[in-house]
Amino acid sequence: MLKLLDLLSAVALLVWGTHIVRTGILRVYGANLRRILSRSVQKRPLAFAAGIGVTALVQSSNATALLVTSFVASGLMALAPALAIMLGADVGTALMARVLTLDLSWLSPLAIFFGVVFFLTRKQTPLGQLGRVFIGLGLIILALQLIVAAAEPMTQAKGVKVLFSSLTGDVMLDAMTGALFAMISYSSLAAVLLTATLATSKVISLKVALCLVVGANLGSGILALIGTTAQNAAGRRVALGSLLFKVAGCVLVLPLIGPLSQWVDGWPFRTQELVIAFHVLYNSVRCLACLPLTSHMAAFCTRLLPDRPTPEDRVRPRHLDPAALETPSLALVNAVRETLRMGDIVEQMLNNLLDVIRTGNPLLGKEIRKLDDDVDALYTAIKLYLARMPREDLVERDSRRWAEIIELAINLEQAGDIIEHMLSAVQDKKTSRSRSFSDNGLAEITALHSQLQVNLRLSLSVFLNGDQEGARRLRRAKQRFRLQERRYAHSHVERLRQQVVQSIETSSLHLDLISDMKRLNSLFCAIAYAVLDNPDTLPGELEEALEALQEDDVRGLEEQRLPTSPSDSSAIG
Repeated sequence: MLKLLDLLSAVALLVWGTHIVRTGILRVYGANLRRILSRSVQKRPLAFAAGIGVTALVQSSNATALLVTSFVASGLMALAPALAIMLGADVGTALMARVLTLDLSWLSPLAIFFGVVFFLTRKQTPLGQLGRVFIGLGLIILALQLIVAAAEPMTQAKGVKVLFSSLTGDVMLDAMTGALFAMISYSSLAAVLLTATLATSKVISLKVALCLVVGANLGSGILALIGTTAQNAAGRRVALGSLLFKVAGCVLVLPLIGPLSQWVDGWPFRTQELVIAFHVLYNSVRCLACLPLTSHMAAFCTRLLPDRPTPEDRVRPRHLDPAALETPSLALVNAVRETLRMGDIVEQMLNNLLDVIRTGNPLLGKEIRKLDDDVDALYTAIKLYLARMPREDLVERDSRRWAEIIELAINLEQAGDIIEHMLSAVQDKKTSRSRSFSDNGLAEITALHSQLQVNLRLSLSVFLNGDQEGARRLRRAKQRFRLQERRYAHSHVERLRQQVVQSIETSSLHLDLISDMKRLNSLFCAIAYAVLDNPDTLPGELEEALEALQEDDVRGLEEQRLPTSPSDSSAIG
C-alpha cells in the first residue's frame, strides 16, 4: 500500500511539474506565443511548425489548444490553419516526451536549485518566472525517477499484477484506459511518461503500453473538447476537428497494434525508449497524413457545429454596414444611427430603474441587466466599426465627427454600467430589506429622474444635429441639475434632523442614487462641449456660445453660495 502511495505521489509531482512549466512559460512569453500562433496562418506547414514549437515550450498540447480555440472563437484565425497548429501540437508533445526520457538525473537538482534562487529573489520579474520554469523541469525529471523507483517493487506485488492483468489482450479496453489516464492527469505527456515507466518496470507488456499511448492521445483530444464547452461554435470546432483526427488514428492503428508491438519490440532500444519512439512515430505519421485534410475537416466540422442563430431578443447592430467603410461619410452616418440606438436603450434602462425604485419588481431588474448587455454589445460593435476606418484618410470635419461618435458611445456605455450599479444598490439596500423612501425622498428622486430623461433626449438631439442653441440649453441644464441635486441633498439632511424613520433607513441609498444621477447627467451633457467647441461655428454663434458660458459661470458661483446647514436648507423650495 505504501508503494502505491509513493507511485501516486510521484505521478502527482509529475503533473504538478508540467503545470508549473506551462504556467511559467505562458506568463513570460504568453504574448509572444499568441503573436506567433496568430501570424502562422498563411501556410499549413508554417502553422504545423508553430504548433510544434509552442507546444514544446509550454509542455502541453492542451495549453496550445486553449490559445488556438480562443483565436478562432474571436474570429482572428480560420479553422483550417488552427487544425494544422493542433496537429503540430500533437507532434510537439511527443517530441518533449522523448526529451524528458533521456538520462537527465544530473539536471534535476541543478534546475530546482537555480530555479528556487531565481524565483525567490526575482519573483515579480521575467527572470523569476523563468526560475519557476526551471523548478517545473526539475520536478518533472525527479518525478520520473520516483515513478521508476516506486514501480520496481510493485512488479512483484500480487495485487498490482491482478490490477494490471485486466489490461492484456483487449486493445479497446487498453486504449480507453490510456485515455482515462490522460484525462485524470490532465496531460497526455504525463500519461505517456507514466506508461513508458510502467513498461520499463515490466508492470505492463509492450503491447499494452502501445495501446495506452494511443489512448492517451485520444484522451488529450477529449480534454481539449471539454475545455471548449464555454466557447462559441467556432471555438468548439477546433477541438472537435482535432479529436476526430485522433479518433481516425485510433481506428486505423488499433487493429494493427499486435504486429506493430512485435515490430517495435525488435528495435535495439530499451523498453522505455521503445514506447516513446512509438509515440513520436505514431503522432508524426498521423499528423503528417492528416495535414493535407485540414480544409476538408474544417468544412465537415462546420457542418457538424453550425453557428447558432442569434436569439431574437439579443440586440444586434442594424446599421453598421461594412461595405460603407469605403465611403467614410456614409460609414459615419451609420455609426451615428447605431449610437442613437444605444441612447434609446439607455433611456429604456432609466425608465425601468424608476419602476424598480417604486415597486421593486425583480423582472424589471433582469430586464435592466439584459439591456446593459445590449448596450455593451452595441458599444463594442461601434468601436470596432470605427477602428476599421483609418482616421488619416478622413477630412477634418469627418475626423471631428468620428471623435464625437466614439466619445458619446463611451459615455453611453458608462451610463449603462452606472444604471446597473444603481439597480444593484436598490435591490441590496431597499428591496431585499423591505424598506421604502419617504414621500418627499421619492418625489426628489423622481424629479431628478425626469430631468435626466430630458437631458438625455436633448443630448441625443444635439449629437444628431450639432445644434448650437441646443448645446447651450444642454449646458445650462447641466448647471440646473447640479443646483437641484444639492438642494435635494440638503433637504434629505433636514429630514434626518427631523428623525424621519424612512429617510434614516434609506439615507445611504438616497444619497448614492442622487450622486449617481449627477454622474449620469455629466455623461449625457458632455456632448455640448464638443458642439460648442466646433471650429465650424459662425462668429455670431460663437459670441452667443461665449455669453452662454459666462452665464453658466455665474450660475456656478450662485451654486457655491447655497446654504450648507440643514436649517438653511429647509428654506429652499
